[in-house]
Amino acid sequence: MKPSRSWLTLLALFTLLLAVLAALPLPAHAQQQQQQQGLVDAMRGPTPIGNESKAPILYPTENKDIRRNRNYTMQPPTIPHKIDGYQVDKDFNRCMFCHARTRTEETQAIPVSITHYMDRDNNVLAEVSPRRYFCTQCHVPQADAKPLVGNSFIDVEQMLKRKPGAKGAADTKGAAK
Repeated sequence: MKPSRSWLTLLALFTLLLAVLAALPLPAHAQQQQQQQGLVDAMRGPTPIGNESKAPILYPTENKDIRRNRNYTMQPPTIPHKIDGYQVDKDFNRCMFCHARTRTEETQAIPVSITHYMDRDNNVLAEVSPRRYFCTQCHVPQADAKPLVGNSFIDVEQMLKRKPGAKGAADTKGAAK
């Protein structure tokens, strides 16, 4: 179906109107504001594009060597100590210096899980599996900082302990006794 000539004329007029509006100068107050602030990119916040933004504060890493509870099944444990300067690359893994199963008696570190010595077909290997070698892919140190956003997460253990009828309580109706 061909567009009618009246639609083509209307489309041409609309395009012309947009071009004219785009060519008009900004009002004086908008020009002043733009000159004072510079061009702003939403990802950079209020820092003008021509300026360098300040780096965010790096909070100190917790160094408590205390095992933390895990929030969900299969959650990798967090690293309870500083790892600044640790070499973890194809040539050397500093984590294994303490956490290798052969070193844990001497270092008193928690040994690496047996699952880290299995390949994807569940064959047990003599060395850590290459897919589990780079520890910080899953395990992370914790910063001693306030959370950026609120968190209302409730783990299953807490949910099961709540009284029936409480918000987030497990439904006990129809449960086998």
